[in-house]
Amino acid sequence: MSTETISKILFVDDDTNVLAAMQRNLRKHFTLDIAAGPDEALQTLRTKGPYAVIVADMSMPIMNGAELLEAVRAFTPDTVRVMLTGNADQRTAVEAVNRGNVFRFLSKPCAPDTLIATLETALKQHELIATEKALLNQTLNGSLQVLTDILAMLDPEAFGQAQLRRTTVREVALKLGIASTWELEIAALLAEIGLVTLPPAVREKVRLRQSLSTNERQLVDRIPEFSARLLGSIPRLEPVSQIVLYQNKNFDGSGFPVDDVKRLNIPIGARVLRVVESAVRMHRKGTPVGDIISAILAGPEHYDATVAHALSACSSALRAKPKATATGMRSVPLIELAPGHVLVADIVTMEGTIVLAAGATLNATQIQRLRNFAALNPIVEPISVDIPPAIAEASA
Repeated sequence: MSTETISKILFVDDDTNVLAAMQRNLRKHFTLDIAAGPDEALQTLRTKGPYAVIVADMSMPIMNGAELLEAVRAFTPDTVRVMLTGNADQRTAVEAVNRGNVFRFLSKPCAPDTLIATLETALKQHELIATEKALLNQTLNGSLQVLTDILAMLDPEAFGQAQLRRTTVREVALKLGIASTWELEIAALLAEIGLVTLPPAVREKVRLRQSLSTNERQLVDRIPEFSARLLGSIPRLEPVSQIVLYQNKNFDGSGFPVDDVKRLNIPIGARVLRVVESAVRMHRKGTPVGDIISAILAGPEHYDATVAHALSACSSALRAKPKATATGMRSVPLIELAPGHVLVADIVTMEGTIVLAAGATLNATQIQRLRNFAALNPIVEPISVDIPPAIAEASA
């Protein structure tokens, strides 16, 4: 983000004389834009924003200052909001704080020195918000990278299925009209990270699909709980942990966790993950896609029918493996994999365990994870990929 962007201030008032005075008094100190009323302010936000700080008068026609700041909060939540009003009663202040979540509340007339000091403090607050947000993003991305690498090293097959699960939940979520899929994709990728909490002997039994004792089965059944705890300790992943916690919850309310949550009260992300996980598990056993869809649609007590129908409409990730084009087919070593390459065959370990299923279009993150994984768990090389013409030409 540029310095100009994080230092811009928008001043809103329906009185043009006030706006002119603010420009005279503040333009030497700040990068300032003005807007004559709420409608013009919202338009300015769309065309010239974002702004670090917005100052709004309370008493304006059509939409008062509290309502405007509420709209700004929804549109650009990081913008620091300041209220300036000549009607400094308690009710006005409460409305401004509750609706606009204002940073400062100033009364008219406001001395220039007071206003300048407030705006300087507001700009520092915005810088703090931006810095904290960047730090959180770095922490989040780093934590997810570590957890994914742990899962890949711990259980190669679980890692491979997680990739397919992630691709499929994205398709289903978009079909359902879920605009932001990142929380669900992370939940799909790390739904089984709780495996790290199991004793090594139990993990090995799970990997080999061996019979479990009663106590061992109870531990395995609690993997969603263990996974949710691990994810819930990472900033901003609380919603993801709830999806993971309820991933095995049946639509009728039975299953884990044992509580009264059922049907549409189960988080939508968990309902999607429940359907997709069952589909991926059947796909792993070689069940044809048509039979997978039929089995899921036949279990309304287990699955949300709306999600099941969405899966049936967009199950391309579970379809037959792609065929390479005559000119794009290559067999390459791991070191030569590049973003945009499409897997024609599964990437497998020396023991035959699937690490990444055919059909995946590789990105830089996946390639790095594959290299990290292969450093400890050798994979079969060369790898069969289809290289789209545009990528082949760019690398020529």
